Amino acid sequence: MHTNPVIIIKSPREIHELRKSNAIVAEVFQKLRKAVAPGVSTRELDRMAEEIILSRGATPAFKGYRNYPATLCVSINEEVVHGIPGSRRLKDGDIVSIDVGANLNGYFGDAAITLPVGEVDQEVRRLLEVTERALHTGIEIARVGNRLFDISHGIQKWVESKGFSVVRDFVGHGIGKNLHEEPQVPNFGSPGQGPRLEKGMVFALEPMVNEGSHEVKILSDGWTVVTVDGKRSAHFEHTIAITDENAEILSTLSY
Repeated sequence: MHTNPVIIIKSPREIHELRKSNAIVAEVFQKLRKAVAPGVSTRELDRMAEEIILSRGATPAFKGYRNYPATLCVSINEEVVHGIPGSRRLKDGDIVSIDVGANLNGYFGDAAITLPVGEVDQEVRRLLEVTERALHTGIEIARVGNRLFDISHGIQKWVESKGFSVVRDFVGHGIGKNLHEEPQVPNFGSPGQGPRLEKGMVFALEPMVNEGSHEVKILSDGWTVVTVDGKRSAHFEHTIAITDENAEILSTLSY
């Protein structure tokens, strides 16, 4: 990890553009929340997302990125991130993590949610709640004057206090005119470390939280990341901009 990453400060105009690309991402989730149900294939979700993105004059950010073949990453149960959509159908009791990116006029939006499919057990419901809360814990710490790893530490501390673990091999990131920019934003670390946060920094915060061990591996498709112990994993992500006051969530529909 770089000691002093060059973090691009975004102008108010650029943040306005990033709001627009992220609002498209938020619209995709609004539709997919209603579509996720037992029997739906991951490819159908992918097709739906791509249609929305294209209809808004944007392009899917992930498709073709390092030769990734789809619009969405759809990861089920023990799959952590980067699951490739296909013929697999969702089943009652599954959880499904959906990650989507959009490029509008050269500005990128990126977010993720994990949804229950039908009726899920109490323990996995708790995993989803803790992971979503971890994201918002990180967002609350993302303020001018704090340090980058204050965010990382806050997320880790919350997750581990609930008996879960944070994935270490994959991290959040800066975002703007590129899908991945400096800095890397881990979901673990020591407070008081890393660059000082400034107004105009834009990050994609994305805790990935496992029921069991934090260890993960990549499957033979070269993309799908799974937990080594086969236990379930959840993933929530928002793109945020640091303002004078706090952090503004860009990946919402209110812009």
